[in-house]
Amino acid sequence: MNLQISVAKSVCVGLIAVLISCNSPVKYYSVSDFGNVPKIDAHFHYLTMDDKYLEIASDLKFRLISINWDGEYSIDEQMKITSSIVRAHPREFAFFGTFSVDSFGKPDFVEKTIARINECMKAGAAGIKIWKNIGMVLKDRNGRYVMIDDPAFDPIFAYLEKNKIPVMGHLGEPKDCWLPENEMIDPGARGYFKENPQYYMYLHPEAPSYDEQINSRDNVLKKYPKLDFIGAHMASIEWSVDELADRLDNYPNLKVDMAARMYPIQYQSSIDREKVRNFMIRYQDRILYATDFEVHDQPGRNSDEIMANLYKGWLSQWIYLATDSTIEVKGLKLPRDVIDKIYFKNAEKYFR
Repeated sequence: MNLQISVAKSVCVGLIAVLISCNSPVKYYSVSDFGNVPKIDAHFHYLTMDDKYLEIASDLKFRLISINWDGEYSIDEQMKITSSIVRAHPREFAFFGTFSVDSFGKPDFVEKTIARINECMKAGAAGIKIWKNIGMVLKDRNGRYVMIDDPAFDPIFAYLEKNKIPVMGHLGEPKDCWLPENEMIDPGARGYFKENPQYYMYLHPEAPSYDEQINSRDNVLKKYPKLDFIGAHMASIEWSVDELADRLDNYPNLKVDMAARMYPIQYQSSIDREKVRNFMIRYQDRILYATDFEVHDQPGRNSDEIMANLYKGWLSQWIYLATDSTIEVKGLKLPRDVIDKIYFKNAEKYFR
């Protein structure tokens, strides 16, 4: 066991000590199984050429899928990092590439976008990420917000569907994004939107509504039913497993990842644990474990500190999903075969 893991584990001694202990039948995992079971974090952001974090994750039996996005961080720099790491560690690492919408509205937009998609796939990408700037930032020449079901994207989606290229879509935001702070469910959302007011739609009533964002995404799923589509962040329907179940029933090729939406899931299970547990079991083939965790070169922070935080987050979520121990809320104690799918089997196909 390397130094980083030892340091990280010491951070979590108090966490494990407060767990409610229970004798589990063999069909369930325990807290102690965490470091021995193969796992995939299917929505990670790896933003450094240093592969030490990947090595540490591997010690915990984690593989990582790094998701590139068309935001504040250069898409070319992300591609450089992730394509380099996937060449060196194809069994432990995968990535989704992305494309820019800077040329939207120009005659060569579709041609340039498809060329970029092909560049990503040739560099080893497992699929393509589409980000929330479509629907929340991008505007046409008349100043209107461009939604993801705009006809300009039709040739791109047709190409992705025809070539069986998986798509991860972060479209819209959590419902909290359209609510005043005192009505938000997730305290993490309050912090994020305070730091990123440009994405806090409550402050921008002229922008498309939450329902318009979701309906626009759903229109794409209707138009391209064979598209292999992962709805990032519980498909932005994190607030209701009933609503999300309706989408999963209507769109057979839709899958969802759990990235950065564990709090709303736990909130719902604190009200009706069996409903949330039954949802996870019913859709066990359609849910990918993911965190939205990020590692990059941070001045003033060493790798032990960063990895300790990762370990703490990964462990606490394992406790919630795999056991019935109580930290903030009582865990779901999903059966082993369900945990194996959510944590590993459903995302394994994205690796070489």
